Amino acid sequence: MKNNDTSTLVFALGGLGEIGKNMYIIETNNDLIIIDAGVMFPEDDLLGIDYVIQDVTYLKQKEKKIRGLFITHGHEDHIGGITFLLQSIEIPKIFAPQIAKDLIEKKLEDKNIGYNNLEVITEKSFIKFKSMNIEFITTTHSIPDSFAIVVHTPVGVIMTTGDFKFDLTPIGPMANIHKMAELGSKGVKLLLSDSTNALSVGFSKSESTVDEALSDIFSKIKSRIIIATFASNIYRIKHIVETCKKNNRKIITFGRSMENAKEIALKNNLIKDSNIFIDANEAKNLKKDEICILCTGSQGEPLAALSRIANGTHKQIQLLPDDVVVFSSSPIPGNRASINKIINKLYLKGVKVYTNTELADIHTSGHAKQEELKWMLRIIKPEYFMPVHGEYRMLKRHRDLAISCDIKKENIFIMRNGDVLELKKNGAFINKRVPAGDVYVDGSRIGDIGSVVIKDRKLMSNDGILVTIINIDPIKRELLIKPNITTRGFILVNENVELIHEIENKVSEIVKNSLQNGYNYINLKNQIILELNPFINNLTGRRPIILPVIMEIKR
Repeated sequence: MKNNDTSTLVFALGGLGEIGKNMYIIETNNDLIIIDAGVMFPEDDLLGIDYVIQDVTYLKQKEKKIRGLFITHGHEDHIGGITFLLQSIEIPKIFAPQIAKDLIEKKLEDKNIGYNNLEVITEKSFIKFKSMNIEFITTTHSIPDSFAIVVHTPVGVIMTTGDFKFDLTPIGPMANIHKMAELGSKGVKLLLSDSTNALSVGFSKSESTVDEALSDIFSKIKSRIIIATFASNIYRIKHIVETCKKNNRKIITFGRSMENAKEIALKNNLIKDSNIFIDANEAKNLKKDEICILCTGSQGEPLAALSRIANGTHKQIQLLPDDVVVFSSSPIPGNRASINKIINKLYLKGVKVYTNTELADIHTSGHAKQEELKWMLRIIKPEYFMPVHGEYRMLKRHRDLAISCDIKKENIFIMRNGDVLELKKNGAFINKRVPAGDVYVDGSRIGDIGSVVIKDRKLMSNDGILVTIINIDPIKRELLIKPNITTRGFILVNENVELIHEIENKVSEIVKNSLQNGYNYINLKNQIILELNPFINNLTGRRPIILPVIMEIKR
C-alpha cells in the first residue's frame, strides 16, 4: 500500500456498520496512531461468545510504526478491547483521560496484565511525533472526561469527535465550542463524526432534565427505590447521589462495575460524600423511604444484580411488594427482549416499574441527534467527511445531513471496516482494503472460535446432536454389534423407538458397505456423516450434528 510524506491513511478496524468495537487508525509514512479500542457485545446468534473484537493483523505488520493508543473516553465500546489488544500488539503508550485511565487500570488489574505506560491527557495536552501532532477538545457525553481528538498531519487536520452531544446545561463541563470554531476557521481536512443518533430528529435532551425527573420520583415515593442504570454513566450516578442526599436516602450499590464506578467517582471528587453509601447490612436499621438501591442490569443481563433480584436469587436483597424499580437507561439494540423479561418478572412480584417510555426524562442519550450533528458540521466545516460509529443506515443518514450542510457529496465517504481512505493535499480517495474481520472472544480463548464453530453451535441449539457408537473388527472388517444411537436436544429416545431403529439400520448399512471397500478410520467417519445427514433430514426435517464414534476391537 503506497504511503508517502504527502499522503495520510485513515481507516477503521471497527465501528463502521455496527454499534461498538470502535477502533480508528491514522497512518503517515513515519507514524501510526490508534484511536480507541472497544468491544462489541454479541447478538443472540453468536452463541457462547462473550465479546467481539477487532482483527489487528494489519497493526501487527506495522507494529514498529505504532506511536500510541489514544482514548476518547471511558465507555466499553471504546476501551473494552484494550486488554485483548495488549496481548497481541506492543503498544508503546496509552494516552487517556483521567476517568478512562482509572477504568483501564481496573481492567488491567482484573486480567493481571502489567502495563505501566498510561499517560493522562487533558485539553491542554499536546503530543508530538515525527509527522503528527495531537491535541484535544473537551466534549460533552454521559461520562466525564470525554474528548475529541485533533491530529495535525502533513496533508492537513483530521478531527474525530468521539461520542458527543451539545448540552447547554450539562452536569459536567461544557463542550469547548470556541476551540472547535477556531479549529474550523483555520481549516479541517477530514472530520470523523459520531453517527449513533443520526436517525433521531431534533436536539437531545439535557442531562439536567433527568435530574428534575428523578427528583420528582423521589419526592413522591415513600417506599424503597431500586435504580438500574449503566455503571459507566457516572454523571447519572452523580445525579442519583445528589437526589438521594436531598431526600434523606442512603445508597446501597450492587454489581462489580457499579462498585468500580463509585470508587472512581469518589477518587476524582465527582461524588464528594462517601457517607451516603452504606453496606446492605446497615439497611436493616433504616426505614424503606430512607433506602435507594443502585445496581447494574439495566439491559437485562442475566448475571447482573437486577436480574438476580428479579429472579429472587440475590443473596442480600429480596423484593418487597411496594418496591419501585426505575430503569434510568434506554435499551441497546438487541437487548429489548431481555429487558422485557426482567420487567415482567418484576411486575409478577408486585413492584411498580418506571421505564424511559413511560416517563421520558428519566434517561437521555449521550449522543448527538440530527440538529447537533449539523451544528458540528457547520462549526468544523471539513473539506472531507467520514461518518463513523453506527450501522450503515445511520452512516447514510449522517451523509445526508452533511450534504444539507453544504459538504459536497463526492467529498463524503461511507466506508466499511478495512476500507482505507488516502488523503493528499489536493484530494482524497478510497485506496484499498486491509484485514478487518470480527474476532470472537469465548472465555479466555481469543480468535480460535471461527464461523464454523458458531455454525455448529447454532445447529446444536436448533437441531441437537446425534452420536453413533460403532464397534468394528478392523482386521476382519466386520461390524461386531448393532450401532448404539445416543441423542441430546434432537429427540426423546424412549418416545421415538421406531425412528432410532431406522437410524441404527441405516448406520449398519453404511458401515457394512464401507468396510467391503477396505477400512480407513477417517473415511468411515466421513461416510457416516455424508449419508446419515440427508437420511435423518428426510425423516425428520432436522439436521442434528452427527458424531460417529468408532471403537476398534481386535478379536
